[in-house]
Amino acid sequence: MIRGSGIDIVEIKKLKKAVERWGDIFLNRVYTSKELAYSRSKRYPLQHLAARFAAKEAIFKALGNSPRLNFKDIEIINDTNGRPFCRIRNRKSSIALSLSHTDNYAVACAIL
Repeated sequence: MIRGSGIDIVEIKKLKKAVERWGDIFLNRVYTSKELAYSRSKRYPLQHLAARFAAKEAIFKALGNSPRLNFKDIEIINDTNGRPFCRIRNRKSSIALSLSHTDNYAVACAIL
């Protein structure tokens, strides 16, 4: 049974502006150390950061009015096959997650 769904799209140019303006303050408020390490290991880290941001927003939408979570309560990581999944601090989660990005946009879909 589907209990919720969410989708979000991020313009990579806008994320770049936020990173340029706020730097580590922004990055450390939104992303876990694992998410930052993963994204920074890629050729185009902003695309991966944007996809993770979109995923977190999609998860917020799918959860609806559940207990308040912040960005770092949700961690987007990849399994050994490269598939993204999320860990939510202090909660069990069974959220199906799909991420994609181009040079300009990142999108994510979350289904509970």
